[in-house]
Amino acid sequence: MTLPSLSAHARLLSGAAVVSALLAAPAVAQDVPLVYAAEGAAIGLSVLGTHQSGIYEESAAEIVTYDAASKRGFVINAAAGAVDVMDLSDPTQPVVINTITLTEVGAGVNSISIKNGVVAMAVQNNTVTDNGFVVLADIDGAILATVEVGALPDALTFSPDGNWVLVVNEGEPREDFGIDPEGSISVIDISGGAATVTQANVRTADFRAYNGQEDALREAGVRIFGPGASAAQDFEPEWVEVSSDNTTAYASLQENNAIAVIDIASATITDVLPLGFKDWSENGAWSGAGLDTSRKGEVNIRHWPVFGILLPDTIRVFEVAGETYILTANEGDARAYDEDGWWLEEFAIEDLQLDATAFPNAAELQEDTAIGKLLVTSTLGVANECNPSLSTAEVQALGFAEIGEYVAAECVYDALYTFGGRSASIFKVGEGALELVWDSGSDFEEITLAANPDYFNADHAHRETQLKRRSVNKGPEPEGAAIGEIDGRLYGFIGFERVGGVMVYDITEPANATFVTYINNRDFSLAHSEEGGTTTDLGAEGLYFIPAADSPDAQGRPVLMVGNEVSGTTTLFAIDRLAP
Repeated sequence: MTLPSLSAHARLLSGAAVVSALLAAPAVAQDVPLVYAAEGAAIGLSVLGTHQSGIYEESAAEIVTYDAASKRGFVINAAAGAVDVMDLSDPTQPVVINTITLTEVGAGVNSISIKNGVVAMAVQNNTVTDNGFVVLADIDGAILATVEVGALPDALTFSPDGNWVLVVNEGEPREDFGIDPEGSISVIDISGGAATVTQANVRTADFRAYNGQEDALREAGVRIFGPGASAAQDFEPEWVEVSSDNTTAYASLQENNAIAVIDIASATITDVLPLGFKDWSENGAWSGAGLDTSRKGEVNIRHWPVFGILLPDTIRVFEVAGETYILTANEGDARAYDEDGWWLEEFAIEDLQLDATAFPNAAELQEDTAIGKLLVTSTLGVANECNPSLSTAEVQALGFAEIGEYVAAECVYDALYTFGGRSASIFKVGEGALELVWDSGSDFEEITLAANPDYFNADHAHRETQLKRRSVNKGPEPEGAAIGEIDGRLYGFIGFERVGGVMVYDITEPANATFVTYINNRDFSLAHSEEGGTTTDLGAEGLYFIPAADSPDAQGRPVLMVGNEVSGTTTLFAIDRLAP
């Protein structure tokens, strides 16, 4: 069922006008799938088929990809530490026909990519801070080569010409930053064939050249804040994409709110570009109508004196008229290692001391009904000599039990920075800089509110109370992204990790992207208990676009493949042409 249409131009309105326009459309919460489309939308999505793993809240369906020649889908099943291989020749009934297990290599498979019949898989070490591996296999899972890369390899991709595999090595810290491996990007030359690959074909681009430049990088807007961490240790690459000419790669440094630029031929980092912050005040260029920040009371999308740190997870690179652009899904991610009093950066505003000059109405702001419960970072906006990046040992030497006690007692803030942008952005790549040309503003919260007001900002797992559950922490939480061309138009697909569903925008003109449709294949009648949690889509994670030329659909329609980590479901959406 398609709900009453939303004008594609509604996002150009401002403040209350946007909210009023959106709220005018009624919603029926239990329609499955829930669809909300712009007036005159050229395309629409419908559920083609779903595979149910039967595994709840164990990440049984994460990153997804597809091989056109065999019509097989490949799904990271973190619950099994393996890859499920699905026969998609009948996409209405996806069936697992094989499972690729690599326990003899490492602890589990984190990511996967396929090109020309070669399957590349990122495998973390049994000791997560030690170097991991990339395994190259054929379409049936027979291993062709295994090489060592950096610590905690995650997203990986092929270059368009198939000659290179690139993998990001996150290098996340452990033991309260007692062990903090360096982040890096490994470049693997497979031009001689996957079966011929040896360790000699692997080079790793590290960030050591940026050690000693930490202050300058921070001044430029790059976040470097781990206790005692050098730039090389603090940078944590999350996702990687390759330009169409096969020469340059771009990696999201999520926690650092930046993009790394990699020269593939030399396997070197050539630049680290900050993404900037989103001003959620009424003066913010991309703030739209604002954001909802409280679990209390009615939904209240409005402006607040806070900044959003974009912190994108998935990025996608595309080109228009000879220019390179990056689409970012501005998820937000906090470092919160507070087990046994370990270091963390995530605090509710009500627990912080606010500078009286910057926030003369601090008491009002810190109410639960305002932004008191909104989670922000302790590492930005500090107005005094407090250092929130001190290690646990350092704050204990000052007489505090742990970092949280120290920050609450000693730090004063004259600016507040919350996690994520609750949006997607498009950046134009320039010489040594990124230019923000478009951001979805407050669209995501406004549209999901209009489509399903009873479950606005719901969580992906079962909760007794779902309404506004995530308003204090990243909202819908856009995480996955895909780009596809249909009838000469470019479309961006953004998946929501929390409330669920996929938002679609026409990005053919990057600076004038427009909302097309939103679909959520989630049964909200199951949102309050575990029962039925594996029979509906919860927690969209990985998105993969299958063009019409490669589609398994009997009608030859393009298909969007989505892995849902909480429900363990993998859903295929047919993409229909609706308008000439």
